[in-house]
Amino acid sequence: MENYPLLVAAIKIVIVFLVLSGVVAYMVLAERKVLAFMQARLGPMRVGPWGLFQPAADGLKLLLKEDIIPAGADKFVFLIAPVISVVAAFTVFAVIPYGPSSALIITDLNVGLLFVVAVSSLGIYGIILGGWASNSHYPLLGSLRSAAQLVSYEIPAGMAIVGVLLVSNSLSLVKIVEAQQSSGLWNFFLQPLGFLIFLIAAVAETNRNPFDLPEAESELTAGFHTEYSGFRFALYFMAEYTSMVLVSALAVVLFWGGWLRPFASVAALDFLNYLPPVSLLMIAGVVFFFARRNPVPAEKWFLVAVAAGSAVLAGVVAVPVVMTAVQPIFWFTAKVFALLYAFIWYRATFPRYRYDQLMNVGWRWLIPLALGNLIATACVLWWAGPNPGRLKLFFAMLAANLAVAIVVALLVGWRSPTAAAVEKQTGS
Repeated sequence: MENYPLLVAAIKIVIVFLVLSGVVAYMVLAERKVLAFMQARLGPMRVGPWGLFQPAADGLKLLLKEDIIPAGADKFVFLIAPVISVVAAFTVFAVIPYGPSSALIITDLNVGLLFVVAVSSLGIYGIILGGWASNSHYPLLGSLRSAAQLVSYEIPAGMAIVGVLLVSNSLSLVKIVEAQQSSGLWNFFLQPLGFLIFLIAAVAETNRNPFDLPEAESELTAGFHTEYSGFRFALYFMAEYTSMVLVSALAVVLFWGGWLRPFASVAALDFLNYLPPVSLLMIAGVVFFFARRNPVPAEKWFLVAVAAGSAVLAGVVAVPVVMTAVQPIFWFTAKVFALLYAFIWYRATFPRYRYDQLMNVGWRWLIPLALGNLIATACVLWWAGPNPGRLKLFFAMLAANLAVAIVVALLVGWRSPTAAAVEKQTGS
């Protein structure tokens, strides 16, 4: 296969596309289930055992629904806009490394991070063009909100990424993970403030709670996709959830060690290598528990079969050769799913910001924090020299991050915007 690099790349792209599409479909179901449990409900239960076939039903429903185009819409732009958002979100996964071997990397660009930032930013064009082409007030307002939101949060996200570049000395995503492996420290421990900034900006750029103002149903009906129906609405939905997976994968690569096991250099934690088969056994146990309580015979036997399959798969993964091979993809996937769970958690926890609060968080807080973090990182690296010790660099970076947070809090947060407005009105 080495003589056919384009064929190998095409096969990898198809595999990633199919797996990612499945993850996006079941991410919707997972969100509905988790939110239901947080609200003492059951969530979807009608389609399949425990509602597991709900994504197939939703996809079929959207495929069969009528595709309506508003009479005054710009037809060509209206049709192409959701495609732009989906293509931009999926394309970036071509440079995401899922493991150290070439089989788990589609392509390793030496400017991979620049490619990610450039292509992912194109997704906003789909939202802006969709809102404008709809020839309706609510979609246009939603698209304008989205454009302003992207500008406000792309800047701190970019500066948070630059801090990682300074530490890793490379734009290649593979080299960034390898730098964390060689140093024995994930970038999260060197850039905790940078990770926090990136995480908040990523939630805002994906239009998720509490930053979902472009599709605020209480104000804009459905925002930029109000006039979309059928499968084109599904494309926007797919683009949003694909972007969630993308920013989670990017956060894992940049800050959480990519495919590396937690504290891989600590021999006392080698028992974590057995977590893949143990996880499968735990899944088998949970599924079997629900199977016993299911009153429908067909669903009960289906769940029993799933539990048995998970147990058999755990036995296969427990083979030393197989367990070593699955380590990278297991840890990468586990970290990504942990961050995806956080997206759902935010939605169940935080209320939506007002628009002025959204702008306030971005311009008054995140940008000064990101700029201060960038300057502090550069100064610490200059002070530490070319080959600093691990502990020396960790404590120096931690002190610099705390100093930046305290200084920005004192300079920016000493007077809230509400207090300033009251002073302005009263003249005091």
